[in-house]
Amino acid sequence: MLRIYMARHGQDKDNSEGILNGLRDTPLTDLGVRQAEKLAGNIREAGLVFDAIYTSPLARTRVTAEMIARALGAPAPLVMDDLRERDYGIMTGKPVKDIERLCAPDILKGDPIVYFLSPQGGETLPEMMARGRSVIRQLSAAHPGGSVLLVTHGDTGKMLYAAYYDLDWKEVLTMFHFGNCELLLLAPDSKPEESHLFSAEQFNH
Repeated sequence: MLRIYMARHGQDKDNSEGILNGLRDTPLTDLGVRQAEKLAGNIREAGLVFDAIYTSPLARTRVTAEMIARALGAPAPLVMDDLRERDYGIMTGKPVKDIERLCAPDILKGDPIVYFLSPQGGETLPEMMARGRSVIRQLSAAHPGGSVLLVTHGDTGKMLYAAYYDLDWKEVLTMFHFGNCELLLLAPDSKPEESHLFSAEQFNH
């Protein structure tokens, strides 16, 4: 039975400035580094052990994953491209506060995030969910049992969650917020509503 732990990266520069980052590759802020340190400490204190740590190729996730690996004395994280953030298309680099003005009515309002659904040149949420299923297949083939940690992104993490529990992606968008350096557990013996292990105070615009 494979247990998949899933963390979001620490706050990055775009997060702190209220900018839609997507595939932009801005570094962690000082706060983001502290968030990653706290997450690493929580994981160590909980006694969690991983057979492997996987990370998105983007810097904000790689640095977060590397900090966790060092704190645990674990091998270096493995880069998995399918863990990258959603391609936001023409919304990349736009202010978060402008989502509704630029994208309505093709939006879905969550708390605290307003999601744009079909950005020109970008990925849709169903496409992200299909990518999530691919990640789960890859992990299941590589790890028939044990535990792995994925360090990924907000939209990617939610669609992985939706894929794992076979839930409607629209429902998942409004179910919970997957904040910076929060940790979820996806496992056969972990109910969807019990997946949050570590929550974290959020500071983004």
